[in-house]
Amino acid sequence: MRAIFSILSIILAVITMTACQTEQAETMVLLDEKVSEVKISKSNGFGEMNEDIILSFKDNKSLDIFERAITTAIKKPGKADISEPEYDVMVEYEGELPTHGIHLWLGKEDEKSTFMYIMDDSVYLTSPQMTNKLRKLILSEK
Repeated sequence: MRAIFSILSIILAVITMTACQTEQAETMVLLDEKVSEVKISKSNGFGEMNEDIILSFKDNKSLDIFERAITTAIKKPGKADISEPEYDVMVEYEGELPTHGIHLWLGKEDEKSTFMYIMDDSVYLTSPQMTNKLRKLILSEK
């Protein structure tokens, strides 16, 4: 009986340690619906969306890049202590669904970019590779 208890204790400890190690970082989320368009504007500041659109993306390749950049951005611990946002990103879905409003600080080449939901103060960071893809889209279209 003691041997069974010892084996069960070891198994439980291994499961607990594995669960702690595989805990994934929190990422941004979008609706589980098809994105139809991503619009970009110069930001007027925190908590609002500038409706004066400077760029619009509807092609599948561009939409895929924006979706991957947003949904793979990892939450940075703590509160945001950053400058005013550079861009507002409006993610629109097919149908009568609400638009996702996100602030964007576009990083320099090979650096991370920063996303923040419009009505939140949590910061999410992209990979440098995603920043490079976003820079190609946003800066080459201007």
